[in-house]
Parts: sequence; C-alpha cells; structure tokens
Amino acid sequence: MISAVIAFSLFAATLQQPLQRLETRLKPLETVAIAPASQVQPAAKDARSYVAGNFFLNIAGVKSGFLKSVEGGGISAEVITEPAGPTYFIKKHIGQPKYEDITLQIGMSMTKNVYDWIAASWAMNYQRKNGAIIACDYKLDAQSQREFFNALITETTIPACDGANKEPAYITVKLAPEYTRNSKASGKAAAELGKSEQKLWLPQNFRLEIDGIDCTKVNKIDAFTVKQISATGKPGDGRDYLKEPGKLEFPNLKIQFPEITSATWQAWHEDFVVKGNNDESKEKKGRIVFLSPNRAQELLEIKLHNVGIVKLDSGKSEANADQVRRMVAELYCERMEFIYKGSTIVQSESATRTAAR
Repeated sequence: MISAVIAFSLFAATLQQPLQRLETRLKPLETVAIAPASQVQPAAKDARSYVAGNFFLNIAGVKSGFLKSVEGGGISAEVITEPAGPTYFIKKHIGQPKYEDITLQIGMSMTKNVYDWIAASWAMNYQRKNGAIIACDYKLDAQSQREFFNALITETTIPACDGANKEPAYITVKLAPEYTRNSKASGKAAAELGKSEQKLWLPQNFRLEIDGIDCTKVNKIDAFTVKQISATGKPGDGRDYLKEPGKLEFPNLKIQFPEITSATWQAWHEDFVVKGNNDESKEKKGRIVFLSPNRAQELLEIKLHNVGIVKLDSGKSEANADQVRRMVAELYCERMEFIYKGSTIVQSESATRTAAR
C-alpha cells in the first residue's frame, strides 16, 4: 500500500513539470489576447502616399505652367573635420548650407513670362526671380512645394533639331537659387495650362537660315547649351551665399546636310578657313526657327550674330550602305537672341476658331 502511494506521487510530480513549462509559454499569448481594444492605435488617415505625376511652376506668384521634369534644389552642408584635440577620434561639424541648382524641362506650353526670363538672360539683362515648384497628385491637388529665392538662369539647352525625330521637344533650363525651402502646399494647379501649345512643337519642324548659304536641305542641328557663369559671394554675417552673374558663353553649332547641297558651304569654308579671310566683315548672320506642324507659323526664333565656319567634314560613311552621304559643318557664334512667338500663334488660332463660329 505504501509503495503504491509513493509511486503515484512520483507519477504526479512527473506530469506537473511539463504543465508548468507550458503555462509559462502561454502567458505572453494570454497577455496579448486580453489587451484592451482602446490601446490599439488606428492607422493615420493621411499616412497613404501619393503619385506625384504633375509638377507645376509658379514664378513671382504667377502660375506659369506644367513641367516635363524637375531635378535638384536640395540643401546640404559640407562636413568639417578637426583632427587635433584631446580625444582619440576626429571631431566633426558642418559648415554653411549649400543649395543645389534646379534643372527644369519645359515645352512650348509655359506662360510668356518664362520665355521672357530666358530672353533677358541671353541679352545680359540679368533678373533674379522667386518662385516655387509644386508637386501635385493625379487630381492636380497640390501636395508639397519647393520654393526658390533670388534665382538666376545659368544654363539653357535647346534640343536637337532633327528631321527624323517625331517626339515633342523640350528646353532644359538650369536655375541657381541663393536659397531654397520646402513647405506644404494647398489648392489646385491650373489644369487649363499646357495643352494645345505643346502639341505644336516638334523638333522635326525647323528651318535654318544663314546669309548666302544654302540651308534648304539641312536635316539636323545638334543640341546646344547657352551658359551663364554664376559667381558665389562670401556670406559675411549671413548663412546663405550670394549669387552674382558673370559672362555669357554661346556654344558652337554642329549642322548636318546632304553633300549634294554643300557647294556654298565649301566655298565659305575655303575662303574663311583656308584662305584666311575671316575678319568681322566676313562673318554672317542667321537664325534657327522652330515651326508649327504646317510650317507656316513660327513658334520660336533664335537669332545668330557674327557667325563663322570652323570646320567642314563628311560624316561617317560605310561601303555598300544604302544611306545619303552627308556633310557636317561646325560654326561659332558670338551672340544669340531668344525670341518666343508661341503666344501670338495661340491667340491667332483662338481668334480664327471664334471667327469661324
């Protein structure tokens, strides 16, 4: 009898240890299960992100149109190290804030004040502008904005004129602001801007004119960039650097055309380069014109002053290739003028439609 009681006690003790271990493991689960519902934090209603598919430019409070793309404008600071000191590691701190240049791609759908700003910079009539780049969702509701202050135009890139290109053309503009700020935006972008005008501008619709030179068969002009040197002044007692304009740099032009129309080009190159008759009186004037699809109206004109030929060469040719033999000319240009004519065309087309009704 006694031995049976002892055996039962040992058997009960053996079962009790696994049960205690199981109870210990289940305690965290019980704690989670009995947590009151009031302690569960609901997801924030505004935590959902958005697709920033539209970027709108605002200059000096004027709604100026939609952008093809935007890049830059960030704020950074240089890390300064101090190796000398009582510690075994290098001490670090940051210097003055720096503001990145802002690069914008614009079409022919902007308001006239944007093109006037470009034209003024090419004429050395420097203008500092304040503005903002507003990011909008697909419903054109403004979500955020990057403001820029006292910005100068430092680069303007004209896209390549190419008779084989059927995609819309865009001008690339680089701004150098003295400082930028990020802030919350509200309201709605102007949906009526940026529709009909951009459809008019294709890089295949262009015309080149140079005094005394046959340009009727020119099929391509490479992209080129007009640069405005920007000097950075010392901040003094302020935290932001001042930007001051410097000299303008107008680039060389590379032009392609069929060899069969190269007689006047070869005569110019022979006289100007080989024979050395290249004083200012021998320089020429010209212009590049971007045209509407029917080639009857001018959208944008770039006047060329004091043009001289630098190089004339045949392009790459391959044996047994079915291709037109072409020549490539390189020209220098001392000065260019940017003349926007798009607003006149849009107004005349609207007037024509109104009269037709």
